[in-house]
Amino acid sequence: MAEHIWGSEQEFVSQMNQRAKGLGMENTNFVNCCGLDVDNHMTTAYDVALMSRELISKYPQIHDYCTIWMENITHETRRGSSEFGLANTNKLIRQYQYATGLKTGSTSLAKFCVSATAEKDGLELIAVIMAAPDPKIRFQDATTLLNYGFGKCQVYKDENKDALPPMAIQGGTEDSVPLAYESGFSYLDVSGADLSSISKELKLPESAEAPIKKGATAGKATYILNGKEIGSIKILYQKNIKKALFKDYFLDTLEKYFI
Repeated sequence: MAEHIWGSEQEFVSQMNQRAKGLGMENTNFVNCCGLDVDNHMTTAYDVALMSRELISKYPQIHDYCTIWMENITHETRRGSSEFGLANTNKLIRQYQYATGLKTGSTSLAKFCVSATAEKDGLELIAVIMAAPDPKIRFQDATTLLNYGFGKCQVYKDENKDALPPMAIQGGTEDSVPLAYESGFSYLDVSGADLSSISKELKLPESAEAPIKKGATAGKATYILNGKEIGSIKILYQKNIKKALFKDYFLDTLEKYFI
């Protein structure tokens, strides 16, 4: 696959290292694409967590595959076809009720490793175990970490689906422009705070001067917890509004008095 995509394993590994650096995996260096032990081929638990987060965030359908416990595989060759059963090496899929994946691995030097993902009450966590002495301990340690995370973390979410009032426009071909939130908002708390006390404040001017560009920032919504700002989301213009010219004012006057 590496040779098909980039022409050679060496070039593929170069692209792997560039991608790793782009994800902030500062303590990772790939030497081959198979993961087998070789000098200077290394990573850390934190870097594996970064890579895992990128995978499940950008391609959540990966969970559809890594949560399959057992599958019958048909192997087609010139001699005919044969069927064999393939079992998932991630035992957490059956042992831990919140498990959603993700990947196990082991070599003689790395020992037994796992990047374990799990989801509970809308909170998704990643626990990475490396260099466990045996498979059972890696899953025990991953379970301990995940349970700690679920007990310690809580998430506040605001989908921001409430309608925003239009903003008045000065000197434009239209009197107002519709607004919308850029996205929803989420906040992770590990302090045990009362998240029901979070308030949202809109910071918007009373009006804006034309021209207005669709997608530009009109203001923001800030979230306050215990008197401190914990985050914000941009509020964007949803329409282009041109600056009014003399002819626009003239036509507007005609429409008001003669139509």
